[in-house]
This record gives sequence, C-alpha cells and structure tokens, in this order.
Amino acid sequence: MIERTFVTNNVSEALINEYFCKKLVKAGYSHIDVKKTPIGTRITVFAEKPGFVIGRKGKMVKELTETLRTVYKIENPQIEVKQIENADLDPAVVGHKIAASLEKGMHFRKTAHSAVRRVMNAGAKGVSIIVSGKLSGERSRTEKFMDGYMKHCGEPSEELVMKSHQLAKLKLGVVGVTVKIMLPDVSLPDEIVITSGEIKEVSEVVEVAEVVEATEEQ
Repeated sequence: MIERTFVTNNVSEALINEYFCKKLVKAGYSHIDVKKTPIGTRITVFAEKPGFVIGRKGKMVKELTETLRTVYKIENPQIEVKQIENADLDPAVVGHKIAASLEKGMHFRKTAHSAVRRVMNAGAKGVSIIVSGKLSGERSRTEKFMDGYMKHCGEPSEELVMKSHQLAKLKLGVVGVTVKIMLPDVSLPDEIVITSGEIKEVSEVVEVAEVVEATEEQ
C-alpha cells in the first residue's frame, strides 16, 4: 500500500513537471519542489524569470493553480515562485536554451560550444553536453562537448553531478540534449585540501624533533 502511494506521488510529480516544461518555456523553467502540508500541497517553481511564471496581475499563476486542481487532482495547490541564482549553472535551463537554439536553425556545434563557455565562465568545475540524433543528415550520431573536470561513474557521478535531458524537435527528427554540470562548491571524495593550520602543525613537529636531536647530541 505504501509502495503504491510513493509510485502514485512520483508519477503525479513527473506529469506536473512535464506540464510546466511545456507551459513555462519562456520563463526559463528549471524544476519543481512538491511538499504536502496540513492545508494543501505547496509547489515551489524554480525559474530564470519568475515574472513570466506569475504573469500579468497573477494571471499565469491562477491558470496554473486551476489546472493543477482540476486536471491533476492536486488538493488545494499553492504555487510559490523562486528565481534561480545562476541560470548558467542549471542544467535544465542550459538544456532548454540549447534545444531552443537548435529549433531556430542554429548549428549544433556553435550552440554547444557557446553553452560550454557560459557554464565554465559561471564558475563550474566541469560541464558535459551530449547532442544526439539526426544532426546534419539522415544518419543519427552523437556529439560530445566537454570542459573542466567531470565524474562519469560511481557514487560521485550520481550524487555530485547535476543532470538534465531535453528534446529539440527539428525537421529531420527529434534531437536529444543531455547536460551535466559539476557546481563550483562540490567537494569531491578524492580532493585533498591542505590548510594553513595543518602546515603550521607540521612545522611545529619538525621544530620539536630538531630540539630533541640537539638535546641527544649534547
């Protein structure tokens, strides 16, 4: 019974996220955070441009709230909008921009290289952009664009790397855009940092050893 509840909630959240992806493209939509409260369901929407989510005189928020209540059967939905601190470090926003550029006819290499530069200039430790599909002909292929340091496997890849997958609908077919970003404040398990305090302790140990040796010689 509990398993069914978890599955139902996750499916509902996935459907809502898909709806927001289509509805809030111009707002630079990133993701949502759904929490159950005693008075209803609070849905926090993270976007690059909160003004587009709210709409003129709150028209868009009212429309979204009504859709969640009637179509997705969310009990007393309450929408809260938060702005993304840095859109160039959000894989969903970066992926949306790449997909939009491809749909406008921009070349995939130029678009991907530009996105990589923006992400690295924003301070990311590493970025990986994978574009796959019929990019320039009838035959599908995959192109990868990388810079910086990136974990590709193991627990660090699952826990420390932010990922997003977006779709671009082109004349030749659908193109997939996968964006992976390692944020600037990520602490890697194999990363060693020596602080000034530790260096001082080592120097004190050396001084004590020298004093002991001098005493023994006397």
